[in-house]
Amino acid sequence: MIRTALAAGFLGILALLYIVTRNPPIHRNGQRLRQPPDTLPFLGNAIQFLKPRHVLFDWFVKCQQQFGKETVEIAVPSLPPGVVINSAENLEFVLKNESSITKGEFFRERSWDLFGYGIINATGDLWRAQRKAGLKFFSGANLDALAEEVLPEVYAGTRKHLLQAANDGSVIDLQKVFLDLTTTVVGHMAYDAGPPMEISASSPFSKAFDHASGHIGLRFQNPLYRLTELFTGGDFRTSLAEVKRFGRQIVANARKRRARTAFESLITHDETPSEDAPEFETLIDWLIEALAAPQLVADAALNFLSAGRDTTAQSLTWTFYALMRHPEALRQLRDELDAKFRNAKHDHSQVLGESRKDEDDGRVDVDRIDIASLQPTFLPLTVATFYEALRLYPPVPFEIKQTSEPVTLPDGTFLPAGAIVVWSIYAMNRSIETFGSDATTFCPTRWLDDQGRLVPKSPYEFPVFNGGPRACLGKKMAEVMAAWVMVRMWTEWEFEEVVAPHEKGRERLSANSLTLPMEGGLPCRVRVKDRQGS
Repeated sequence: MIRTALAAGFLGILALLYIVTRNPPIHRNGQRLRQPPDTLPFLGNAIQFLKPRHVLFDWFVKCQQQFGKETVEIAVPSLPPGVVINSAENLEFVLKNESSITKGEFFRERSWDLFGYGIINATGDLWRAQRKAGLKFFSGANLDALAEEVLPEVYAGTRKHLLQAANDGSVIDLQKVFLDLTTTVVGHMAYDAGPPMEISASSPFSKAFDHASGHIGLRFQNPLYRLTELFTGGDFRTSLAEVKRFGRQIVANARKRRARTAFESLITHDETPSEDAPEFETLIDWLIEALAAPQLVADAALNFLSAGRDTTAQSLTWTFYALMRHPEALRQLRDELDAKFRNAKHDHSQVLGESRKDEDDGRVDVDRIDIASLQPTFLPLTVATFYEALRLYPPVPFEIKQTSEPVTLPDGTFLPAGAIVVWSIYAMNRSIETFGSDATTFCPTRWLDDQGRLVPKSPYEFPVFNGGPRACLGKKMAEVMAAWVMVRMWTEWEFEEVVAPHEKGRERLSANSLTLPMEGGLPCRVRVKDRQGS
């Protein structure tokens, strides 16, 4: 009874806000834009945005299927006028016109507590400085180090965990396995985060960040978040304090290391890096040189850490899930891996510098993967499989920007200053017009031509990695990491999804977050793959 009364009161407040703050309609070529059919008087589309995020994403898909590439008006009480765009042409215009269509105050107000001055919110010189630092970090040399040094070292720990689970028959959460792996990799490469600052999925920082990220995500669905957080924001504030503390500690540790190295170099006249210096230039070093101010560096570091660890781990989770649900796609993937890699036991008589290919059959030793063996030209179906999982389960499922001045989109839609522009990557990636009549099904071969070569889409038809000036800096690193993990794990292990009786036949859902984690994780049993014939 009380809950019903509270819900009614909440909706009443929204209706009052609509009356007081309602916006003029948006037009295209003199005609008012169409609205979704479930748009309500006074409330607009508010109820849809109050529902769980996976329900909201399905609503975006429903709108996309009904309106195709047409721009649609949406309305939520207390918020600026808004549209949902669905065409690649409009999206390209939005992403390339950074000066007039920006993240805007709508986004910054909701995300500032977590992301602060980091690259997600930054504009102008501050954004350019962080992007330049990121470009230096995501270099070819660091990609080589990732594939040949860091991933093998981190995976050794992952392998021990999987072997233990295989031996005792225990159930593992594959999402946590991937999050542990990507968190450790990114922490080591980007921030030199070894003991005692080592990061894992179960560390206090990771748990705090996951909670804070989920809370920030809900702010975009709740127009009254400032009010409701007075009563429900205690845990969020605690998590946020832990995240900020960790960010400050990363910067402090890096500064101490740099100062110690500089001092040793000064007194010894030897510029050789000290023993505790990382073997490659870390992101935190580039950020310190670019930004100087500790708070700016900490915010920037946390932004990059979030992008690097969460999205790749979640993408791998959905990829393995889709493959377990589609045995034929898994068989085809393994056929490619078996044709390109040999999974022999370590031969300690071999010298590391010897050829990485077996002289008899030309296959690459799976224990010695290099960057060349992870390219789409060498593994077209493997990369296509990853892309197909990204298509159906994009790590950033929807995006928001805001106009800083009046703008006319390519389709003639006129947007006043301050208007909200929304696009759902989750829905656009299910467009029949772009991906065909089977757009809602998992089919990796859609990315291959008749000769089996990968045929990518433009970043505006397939906006998983964004586009324009803010195109994803870590795209190549994510692809390398994903391909490496897919090669190693599918050539070495068998995975079986554990499904409760009441969940059989159901799709797994995404959890509330800024990104797309799998709700409840991905429980699996693992066993060592039969290597006969490998």
